[in-house]
Amino acid sequence: MEKIAFIGFGEAGRAFTHGRPEWVGRARAFDIKTDHPDTAAAERAAYAAAGIRGCDTVAEALADAGLVFSLVTADQALAAARDDAPSLAPGALWLDCNSVAPDTKRAAAEAIERAGGRYADVAVMAPVFPAARDVPLLVSGPHASAAAVALAALGFGKVRVIEGLVGAASAIKMIRSVMVKGLEALTTECVLAAEAAGVRDEVLASLNASWPGTDWGAKADYNLDRMLVHGERRAAEMEEVVKTLEALGTGAEMTRGTVLRQRAAGVLGMAPPEGLDAKLAALLGHRPR
Repeated sequence: MEKIAFIGFGEAGRAFTHGRPEWVGRARAFDIKTDHPDTAAAERAAYAAAGIRGCDTVAEALADAGLVFSLVTADQALAAARDDAPSLAPGALWLDCNSVAPDTKRAAAEAIERAGGRYADVAVMAPVFPAARDVPLLVSGPHASAAAVALAALGFGKVRVIEGLVGAASAIKMIRSVMVKGLEALTTECVLAAEAAGVRDEVLASLNASWPGTDWGAKADYNLDRMLVHGERRAAEMEEVVKTLEALGTGAEMTRGTVLRQRAAGVLGMAPPEGLDAKLAALLGHRPR
């Protein structure tokens, strides 16, 4: 049974190992957070909770690993591939699950393949919690079929191979994010303004009437939760979306605004209060109604 390595062990790594599947015992992980005194203890506790072996270096995690999950932040995806490639075992399958532009994935693939590894472009198409190993995954590139077989063997239940070269799966993810992350940012901008003007109830009622079956108050509450917790990571992803759109020549004006709004929420470092009233009060600096 081949060894498995996780490079980066944040929300996705924890979701993929959730429930202690039998393969977790042969998995190892390295996360850069173990290099920092403020975060090392919490990260090592996460390794222990998942039942996997934490490593002090990338090389230790990659030694003899036949399957590697790259789960770093978007701005580190290419650097991880280039820096870690020399430590790969021959023929190791590198599953690049990071949310980055097709051009970024192609550059990462070049580094992995040059070092003797096999690269697969993996797009994670929904939040990893609570779906865990049932999160939809798209896979593309010359080793996509091998990656799909490996993922299925680990209990991933919704894996689909996308015809095409490296970048095909990530193009779907990136372009979809224009809408998904953009709606988060736009909803937040709308409800903040409505609250500041004292007309939130009327605005939400009007939106609900225009989109029957949608609770825009609940949607705004959820979107603010996601942005406050993950805004900085989402901003890095959306910068990759901007690269995708610019490479296509279709324009990225709206998406540049999404980058700014997502980052503005994330840099607050705020634990999201419960409920939309409390979130808006915290963000606008006045008491809940």
